[in-house]
Amino acid sequence: MENVLRPVIVVGGAVVLTLFLGWACDRLLRQADQRHHETPLWGLLRRGRVPYQLVLCAALLRGSYDEAKLLQEHHVGVARTLTLVLIGSAAWLVIRIAAAVVETSYTRYARAHRDPARVRRVRTQVTLIMRVVSAVVGVVAVAAMLLTFPAMRAAGASILASAGIVGIVAGVAAQSTLSNMFAGLQIAFGDMVRIGDTVVVDGEWGTVDEITLTFLTVRTWDERRITMPVSYFTSKPFENWSRGGVQMTGTVYFHVDHSAPVEAMRERLRDILRQCPAWDGRAYGLVVTDTTPNTMEVRALVTAKDADDIWTVRVTVREEMIRWLSEHHPYALPRVNTAEAVRPPHHLDGRFDVPGARPAPAEETRRGRPGGTRSRQSDGAGWVTANRSPGKG
Repeated sequence: MENVLRPVIVVGGAVVLTLFLGWACDRLLRQADQRHHETPLWGLLRRGRVPYQLVLCAALLRGSYDEAKLLQEHHVGVARTLTLVLIGSAAWLVIRIAAAVVETSYTRYARAHRDPARVRRVRTQVTLIMRVVSAVVGVVAVAAMLLTFPAMRAAGASILASAGIVGIVAGVAAQSTLSNMFAGLQIAFGDMVRIGDTVVVDGEWGTVDEITLTFLTVRTWDERRITMPVSYFTSKPFENWSRGGVQMTGTVYFHVDHSAPVEAMRERLRDILRQCPAWDGRAYGLVVTDTTPNTMEVRALVTAKDADDIWTVRVTVREEMIRWLSEHHPYALPRVNTAEAVRPPHHLDGRFDVPGARPAPAEETRRGRPGGTRSRQSDGAGWVTANRSPGKG
């Protein structure tokens, strides 16, 4: 009877004590969270309830296993299993506590500073620090688990004896991975790119969504995710529109007829921007930047507080300006000539009338040219006539 009650009392007592202590700890953390709304630490620590209970239960069972005399024929296997559970749950608990502390520090920093760029930089650093801590704790936990096996202890001693050769071989084999890891640390603490930055990589415009030690994820405007190795950002040029400030200047180009009212377009641009909430009011302008035989190019310059707003301002200006031109100045829209221009009337002797030209003297000085001479005469009605007469000057 004692052989049955002893294991039940030990195991049942450990489980009941674990559940009670877990409930009591969670209740205390909840009360602390309600009293201290200014910090999220106590609420974040509640996430560690499950690993805390696992650590407590594994420790109680491991310490009282010899007294319980349960499964004596499998004493070594059960003891090692409890040790592995204890190590794994302890590593899990350490990661949860570290995450709560780091997240609390970031929250306090974000509340104290209003500069979005600085907050994004700290957020990037905090994220990578947590990944490094998690990786280190995980490696240490796995190493501790392996060292519980006697065979692995001997292997570990031999590995330490030949650490130099193993390090060289591992460095060559994991060269790409190690370069990405160091590039991730360089990005985090070099302030090269941050979570939330607007970037252009490989011709794709998007926002940095995630940064790890080995890769970086960019979320494009159409909700696609582009995953790239972090070494790309340390070895190739890319555009960071949020670096040094998020204010943006954008341009909108219009191709209009040469008769377009540029001054009226400039006033209309001002009216459009005043009605656009995305415009930050810093600057605007409209100038003619180029001409072609059929059209002229007009550039409108606008400003906004960030990349998202500059897109909104540009499309608003483009839509409203085109609508205004088509309704009030349709002649200003570009046209394509489908027929040849009408030539001036010709005379039977080959002379042609040029309307609008100033009358020339009755007879100009003749100059000798091979093949004939050119003279200009006025017919007295405001038209200038020109003819080519044979002869030698």
